[in-house]
Amino acid sequence: MKSLPLAASSLTLTLALTPIRTLATDGYFSDGYGIKSKGRAGVAIAQTDDAFGGANNPATIAFAGERLDFGVDWFRPDRSASRSGPAALFNGSVTSGHENFFIPELAYARPILGDLTLGISVCGNGGMNTDYAPGQLNLGPGASGLNLLAGPGHLGVNLSQLLVAPTLAWKPTANQSIGIAPILAYQRFKAYGLGAFSALSQDATRLTDVGLDQSWGTGVRLGYYLAATDTIAVGAQYSSPVFSQRFEKYSGLFAGNGAFDIPQSTGIGLSWQALPSLKAGVDYKWIDYAGVDAVGNSSSTAGRLGQPGGPGFGWRSISVIKFGTDWKLSEAWTLRAGYSYNQNPIRSEDV
Repeated sequence: MKSLPLAASSLTLTLALTPIRTLATDGYFSDGYGIKSKGRAGVAIAQTDDAFGGANNPATIAFAGERLDFGVDWFRPDRSASRSGPAALFNGSVTSGHENFFIPELAYARPILGDLTLGISVCGNGGMNTDYAPGQLNLGPGASGLNLLAGPGHLGVNLSQLLVAPTLAWKPTANQSIGIAPILAYQRFKAYGLGAFSALSQDATRLTDVGLDQSWGTGVRLGYYLAATDTIAVGAQYSSPVFSQRFEKYSGLFAGNGAFDIPQSTGIGLSWQALPSLKAGVDYKWIDYAGVDAVGNSSSTAGRLGQPGGPGFGWRSISVIKFGTDWKLSEAWTLRAGYSYNQNPIRSEDV
């Protein structure tokens, strides 16, 4: 879609001021960036049909032409938690009170000099925005103020990440491209109701119920795209860790005195134009959650919450495989479908 650069800049500013609370299926990464990618369950690494290369594979915008893509995703997850075991008084179940999330995203691409294309992607990661009410244990009316983790009051966490990726792609030949996208990240975090873990923290005053904290971070995403034949294309991308400022208010929770970087990831993709009206694709992606101490360190690690090298949430790095199709019914209508499978990053011993 044709658009003036001024219009894209205005939408970027609007989106940057919008709180983004994204919940996803690839751990806390979104299962896709851009509505077209989400329609294929996230398949995007070898696709060139939108401007979200800065979020998927920076090299692909070299073949996207000039276009502006904007979308809003309505996500309505059902989250609940329960506990059962020999200590029956502490057993119970509860459903999260936060249900509806509207997730805007924006991308723009424009060829500039010769074989160079410039673009920008603005999107979100994170989520886990939960709110579990107290009074769900089997302790009776006298303990109605305790939450499922036996702490006082409501229990919940909220992690939001806004990612802005200016992108540059270059075509060294007519059928291949390379791209780079520096990443600027803004993170917000809040936790409450974790008072039962105060004795395990290096600083209980910076563990829970201290409100929103924020941090900024930077990283880079690299990409490659090759149209191997008239019908087959391949792509690859690597995203470095996004090195971020510490959440100072939560230095009694996150290992490393509040450190919370965004993990590195990498992936490869294949696209096949099986018929003039039918395209199929497959992506493989690896996300290194275990490489971030606050997320990946085992909960049984020696030390106190918040200490360098201390306990974390025990998430493992995961592999994700995605399959997607585009079926073009007419110039005005395209149907998309996809399937995504990944490993559960949370091991049972760290729940």
